Amino acid sequence: MVKIIMHGCNGKMGQMITGLCNEDENAEIVAGVDVFDNGKNAYPVFKAIKECNVEADVLIDFSNAGAVDDMLDYCVEKNVPLVLCTTGLSEEQLRHVEEAEKSIAILRSANMSLGINTLFGLLKNAVKALAPAGFDVEIVEKHHNQKLDAPSGTALALADSMNEAMGGIYEYKFDRSSVRQKRDAKEMGISAVRGGSIVGEHEVIFAGKDEVIEIKHTAYSRAVFGKGAVEAAKFLKGKGPGHYDMQKVVGEANE
Repeated sequence: MVKIIMHGCNGKMGQMITGLCNEDENAEIVAGVDVFDNGKNAYPVFKAIKECNVEADVLIDFSNAGAVDDMLDYCVEKNVPLVLCTTGLSEEQLRHVEEAEKSIAILRSANMSLGINTLFGLLKNAVKALAPAGFDVEIVEKHHNQKLDAPSGTALALADSMNEAMGGIYEYKFDRSSVRQKRDAKEMGISAVRGGSIVGEHEVIFAGKDEVIEIKHTAYSRAVFGKGAVEAAKFLKGKGPGHYDMQKVVGEANE
């Protein structure tokens, strides 16, 4: 059983994770942190992390960048491992994370989905087999019309994993409209689609002569990210200081 502090417990993801833990006999939220509390949670809720006096094995964070520094200090002081899901951190905050990793275990990932993180390994093997045979590599990602960044962090992470597997040979192309020229064999196209309420879709296309291979992941709800965060908390319990990611969680599950 992993005992969890849910930082940002009354946000959409915090409430989703609360529901998931209510149905999971191996995970329990023992306290929450949120500036807003409607009193509906079964666990105590504190308005600030420094007020929390409940012992826990792991802290899951789905809050906002403004709350991250105090949370990092709390986790270091209390020696609590951290599943850090908040994005949009400044360079200074990222340095704060790196410093905290010297004292506690911190898991960060571009995407908390177990499916996406299984995909990383599949793509590394695929690109090493197909790229030398002349297959071109393209990524198409789709998200809802409220998403601010393009391409997505997940699309870039997928591209980076394949590029690393090939020794960094690829140059990323985000827009081909400005130059009229044939596609270079050493380029990898990354296209972004924004519309409606699409939760998240990432498709990697390997296009060869007379055949095409498509590997695709579709998230139908944000629950996949919450489920991944809970599994990450289970994985992180008892881990020593350092940087961890979801691919390590997937790797341990497959051992």
